[in-house]
Amino acid sequence: MEKKGTITIIIPAFNEGKTIGDILKRCKPYADELLVVLAKRSSDNTADIAKKYGARIIIDNGKGKGDGMKLAAKEASGDILIFIDADGSHIPEDIPQIVAPLKENKADIVLTSRMRGGSEELHGTFPKFIRMVLSDIITLIINYRFGVKITDSQNGFRGVKKDIFNSLNLKSNHTEIETEMIMKAAKKRYKIYEVPSRELERKGGESKLSVTKHGWRYLKVVLSNLI
Repeated sequence: MEKKGTITIIIPAFNEGKTIGDILKRCKPYADELLVVLAKRSSDNTADIAKKYGARIIIDNGKGKGDGMKLAAKEASGDILIFIDADGSHIPEDIPQIVAPLKENKADIVLTSRMRGGSEELHGTFPKFIRMVLSDIITLIINYRFGVKITDSQNGFRGVKKDIFNSLNLKSNHTEIETEMIMKAAKKRYKIYEVPSRELERKGGESKLSVTKHGWRYLKVVLSNLI
């Protein structure tokens, strides 16, 4: 049962045994519920470690991160959802600044911005440069189309009221869900708030996002939500 004013921290994970313990330990002080969405194909000890930290484990449908996020939102007991990655690139100590605008009703969705906080993952190689440029282009399209002023539409570290999330009727099953979420929220004139947060170099695993393999999904989401 959903409890008013409570926080569920949702952590999608795919073979994140090296980092999941540290993330959960640092998230725990800010959570009423820790919910790990484990990829169906995950084969390491992520689940065993997560259970030691009191996290509830749900297994996704094997369709991708976005599908796992939607599943977790339905399962969550809190009415505020915080999404954070399991690879150590996000800073759990920034969670209070995400939660505050939601609890104060200043925001329906709170984004963390790497453009304002800095990033160790968006620079240094050509693929990272391409990702940054494409991310900026999508953000510019959203700003000009919907009259909002955000600097980072793609960062997965974010908070949202559960009822707002569910009202968006999200369709994406992969990482482009984050783009779809913002475009639909902006279209509905929900209150979008942004706070700076530094993105660290990932402490485990490798990026599951390939611009060449997955870029068409982002293009499809952007085009289908412009009108």
